[in-house]
Amino acid sequence: MGKKVKKEVEPPPKDVFDPLLIESKTAATVVLMLSSPEEEVLAKACDGLYKFASKGDENKVTLLGLGAVEHLYKLILHENPTVRRNAIMTFGIMASNHDVKKLLRELNVTNSLISQLAPEEDVVIHEFATLCLAHMAVEYTTKVQIFEQGGLEPLIRLLGSPDPDVKKNSVECIYLLVQDFQSCAAVRALNVIPPLLELLKSEYPVIQLLALKTLEVISKDRETRIILGENEGLDCLLKILETNEFSDLHVEALAVLGNCLEDVHTLQLIQQTGGLKKLLACVGVSTVPDIQKNAAKAITKAAYDSENRKILNEEEVEKCLISLLEVDNDEVKVAASRAISAMCENLASKRVFGLQGISQLVQLLSSDNEEVKEAAVTALVNLTADSPSNASAVSEAEGIEPLVNTLSAQRDGAIANAATVLTNLAVQEPFRINIQSRGIMSALAEPLRSTNSQVQSKAAFAVAVFGCDADATTELRNAAGLGPLVKLLHSKNEGVRRNACLAVTVCASDELTAVELCRLGALDILEEINLSTGHKNKVSEAALEKLLDNNLPQKYSQMGYLSSSNIITDGFYDCGQIKPGVKLLSLEELSMQELTDRRAIIFINAKPREDVLAVEEKAQDSSSEQTIMSPISRKSSREKARKGKGKKEEEKMKEVTQIVSKVQDEINLENSHWLPPPDFILLDYINDASRTILPLTTTREQVVALAQFVADKMGGPIGRDKLHDFSWELHISEIEFELKCNVVPIGKVKKGTFCHRALLFKVIADRIGIGCSLVRGEYNRAWNEVKLVDDSPQGIAGLLLPPQEFIVDLMFEPGLLIKQGSAKADQYKHVYFGKICQDG
Repeated sequence: MGKKVKKEVEPPPKDVFDPLLIESKTAATVVLMLSSPEEEVLAKACDGLYKFASKGDENKVTLLGLGAVEHLYKLILHENPTVRRNAIMTFGIMASNHDVKKLLRELNVTNSLISQLAPEEDVVIHEFATLCLAHMAVEYTTKVQIFEQGGLEPLIRLLGSPDPDVKKNSVECIYLLVQDFQSCAAVRALNVIPPLLELLKSEYPVIQLLALKTLEVISKDRETRIILGENEGLDCLLKILETNEFSDLHVEALAVLGNCLEDVHTLQLIQQTGGLKKLLACVGVSTVPDIQKNAAKAITKAAYDSENRKILNEEEVEKCLISLLEVDNDEVKVAASRAISAMCENLASKRVFGLQGISQLVQLLSSDNEEVKEAAVTALVNLTADSPSNASAVSEAEGIEPLVNTLSAQRDGAIANAATVLTNLAVQEPFRINIQSRGIMSALAEPLRSTNSQVQSKAAFAVAVFGCDADATTELRNAAGLGPLVKLLHSKNEGVRRNACLAVTVCASDELTAVELCRLGALDILEEINLSTGHKNKVSEAALEKLLDNNLPQKYSQMGYLSSSNIITDGFYDCGQIKPGVKLLSLEELSMQELTDRRAIIFINAKPREDVLAVEEKAQDSSSEQTIMSPISRKSSREKARKGKGKKEEEKMKEVTQIVSKVQDEINLENSHWLPPPDFILLDYINDASRTILPLTTTREQVVALAQFVADKMGGPIGRDKLHDFSWELHISEIEFELKCNVVPIGKVKKGTFCHRALLFKVIADRIGIGCSLVRGEYNRAWNEVKLVDDSPQGIAGLLLPPQEFIVDLMFEPGLLIKQGSAKADQYKHVYFGKICQDG
């Protein structure tokens, strides 16, 4: 053997420093060490900062302020694995701080972190790189960055990591990323379902939970659900539900199943394997509100498809939902009510709910929780639609009053649906009367003021349904509901506008309401609507016609025409043609105006004497209840009388008397309601016509006799060449001067021209049952048109010919019937200033 040679070690160079262990207790010093060129120093500095940052959020903020993040960012790609690992560990722990995350986004660190997810990297690097990405993926901009930089694929691969922390961080990051639709669509192509299902077998609940949450998001996509079924994911989910040990996962498992149940094929598959029964049984025995709520949500999603509804009905899902209505949890009640709403599309389910679920839903209308109230009333909408039996069940459950009360709920959906349920019930007359007696019209006044178009539309439609009698419209009028209704005519929403027109049409059947609607501007708005080709419809036209038909003074002044169905009653007045946009004043307002030289207003008031006497007696009784002079007026009189001290006694007494009279007049004015003066002359005309004209055998004879009667009362026949000498204007002016008023009762007119005679003819004809129209022409012209059947028809014996239209001559040859459309008819319409306007 040879000898061993001892090798002599050379001493180190004099300029090289021996290894030195440096310790520091200040973070600032350690941060400075991150700039060292020594790898061992860097590794120990990063390790020290990791431990420091792990102690709390304040320490992370401190390091942020010292510039540690920028230094660490340079080190996460360091060649030395230990330095790189320790830097990423510090990054991962610091990224939970909001301000740190903000700086990390600015530094655009995601690409560097994704590069550390390579298979060959250390598991600790995987753990903290995914942790950092999971912290950052909360922000939308970072989600986009991770997706665009290809982060999904390595994250999905790491779901199969042997390290549970890597799995947890990776699945959490994926869960956050799939909130964005791009990532959600991408993970399907990257085959994420199998590894996620594998994570459901993990011994760590947090991993299982995150996997289920991710599945719940991505299973909203139909193709993903198919893949889930192909990978036996449904069985896996049902096993979780069947296992009591996994009760903390039942809520999320149900959420995933809820998505799967939307597909008919999937639901059939679950039914065939008995899974649907298991699902409903699980819900039936569970006392966990979240499980019950999610089960109801799953049923709701499934029930959007008609085939699914049939399957659910076969499995008697109704019993499950009705039981959930009684759970003492508001969220469960809401979810169950919504599921019932969806299942009502199935008629068989609708009948079951009608027999068993309506009373529970009615009880929920009194809930203090507004969302519960809204969900319950929404279910009742679907239950009562086209179902008289269910409407009866609501009434039997004493649901009408709480439904009316729901019209003042805080949520728009509850208000709109309550109005709809009430209109569903109103199809049956007894229920409509019952609802009206509960003050429905007053309750609708506030919803009409809503800014929500759905509430406006439903409330207006309810007004149309319930405003079909005078009491109902009076109630709405007294509740100040007409103003908001008229405003809805201006709505840009077609449904709101249409229903408002319908409500006006119905309410205008009452004369007082029609007058008030006109005063509020409904007439002008409807005219504007009907001039618009885009907004006009049959309902708006009907509303305008109805409004005018029940406000005949307005109709005649504006349109110059009253049909035979427009019956003139007491209170009618003719103030001549008014221009578009000019407001028609009331008879009371016109009577208060000072005397002018304008056209007289002719009014009709043929109230019987006994009615007038009854009103006067009532007024006298009311007046007699008051003292001759109230204490205030006496005090006022004494004060004013004292001012007259020093005058003669007679003057003082005269002044006191005037003051008393003035004060009493003011009191009487405040306590009185203006009524037009009676026209007993007109009353006598009507009585005389009834006595002498009604007995005549044919309508033609009655028309002729009435024409002669009217002409006789208003100055007799006038020759065509004498028309300009017929000084009717002076006569009317004399009556106005006598009455000190522009308003003249028609009975006072003894010299009337075309317009006065035609009006009187129409008034009397309406009272004695002769059908005729009233048409206004130009230059004070007006005439009546009647339809008469020829008494001796020519041609085939017994042939009933259609009636012909005639103009009744009331001026030149009273009683002459002029065939409409003839030259003579045109001459009658267009005579002015004593001349005949010939055609051509």
